Amino acid sequence: MKLGTCTSASLVFMLLISACASAAERTLRIATFNVSLYGERSGEVLSRLREGDDSQARHLAEIIQRVRPDVLLLNEIDNDPAGETVQAFCEKYLAVPQHISQAPSGPAEPIAYAYWYSAPSNTGKHSGFDLNRDGRVEMTPGSDAFAADCWGYGQYEGQYALAVLSKFPIDRDAIRTFQSFRWKDMPAAMVPDDPTTPAPADWYRANELKEFPLSSKNHCDVPVVLGDRVTHLLVSHPTPPIFDGDEDRNGRRNHDEIRLWKDYVGPANRAAYIYDDQGKRGGLAHGESFIILGDLNSDPHDGDGPTGIRQLLASPRVLEYAPPASAGAAEQSRLQGDANANHRGDPSNDTCDPADSPGPGNLRIDYVLPSADLAVGDSGVFWPTSDDPMFRLVGVHPFPSSDHRLVWVDVIIASNEPSTNGGRAERSNR
Repeated sequence: MKLGTCTSASLVFMLLISACASAAERTLRIATFNVSLYGERSGEVLSRLREGDDSQARHLAEIIQRVRPDVLLLNEIDNDPAGETVQAFCEKYLAVPQHISQAPSGPAEPIAYAYWYSAPSNTGKHSGFDLNRDGRVEMTPGSDAFAADCWGYGQYEGQYALAVLSKFPIDRDAIRTFQSFRWKDMPAAMVPDDPTTPAPADWYRANELKEFPLSSKNHCDVPVVLGDRVTHLLVSHPTPPIFDGDEDRNGRRNHDEIRLWKDYVGPANRAAYIYDDQGKRGGLAHGESFIILGDLNSDPHDGDGPTGIRQLLASPRVLEYAPPASAGAAEQSRLQGDANANHRGDPSNDTCDPADSPGPGNLRIDYVLPSADLAVGDSGVFWPTSDDPMFRLVGVHPFPSSDHRLVWVDVIIASNEPSTNGGRAERSNR
């Protein structure tokens, strides 16, 4: 009888422990969205957004409101010194119910992000060199020639930048950025070679390569605080592996920009070469959880430069799970045809809708990749089929929102103390 009582008490205790453990698990919707929100000159996007009635921004906002991410990376949104562009998008569009889709369910609910971070970018940051080898150094912003001589392609500084929006505190004091990490300092870096000369790795001159940053925009480790638990958002937007010649300068840079994250989350000896903008060396500490996300401009099966993303997906530190999918992506691949007909990847996993003739066709290039210690619930790509009222939010070329689709993943994160009162966070980007 005593043994029976003890066993019953133990069972009750175990059930209580199990209930507490379940309560301490958070399921967070993590998303990445290349919003293609850029202009032809500095300040143009901010001016548009301040009016509160920009059509593209309203389409983008409704997509975000329908998916309702807890944490969201925005690629291709202007960075300005005070973060006014991101703030205007949040206050005048995300905070306002949108109903462009005319969905029967009614207007989308507003969504608020108490914490956000807008990252500086190498786009439009002039190098002072003739990087595109057209025989001149173009110093006047606003042209392709100027953009091609910048450390990251951009017609003005801050174009195509990135921002993180979060409902949970961001530990700003612990953010690490790698905007200035030099490409040449990566071991076995794939710096481009001029095929017309016998010298190796000489597409860029020695004085150019001495200063050349690896990141075409920025690489940022943004810690999000979930009670007693920190999850590192590793965000970036590597250059597309196209718009070059036989030297493959963009393809090689894309490969190494992706490789930086593979090394950063790998063994300490592999990450020892990495240094951030404050001079701190090394990668992510052993045992830390992370989520790699962004428009990585690399499809594992199709298009140019698949080796970059393949190396990252094969990392034992990255969780292997079924890729986010949508019926709309599969439908558009079939309807659009051309290059899509010869693709090897599953079209339902596509996240972007580039040109189909001559190519590259639709691709999977936007990712949410949790670390192997985390778990994934549901996931998806916001790409409705053409018979869905919300299809009008994505459309076909010319796109009313973006040529990219929002990709989301429900990530299950354990926490011993499910509290949102995180350490040193701030409610703005400053």
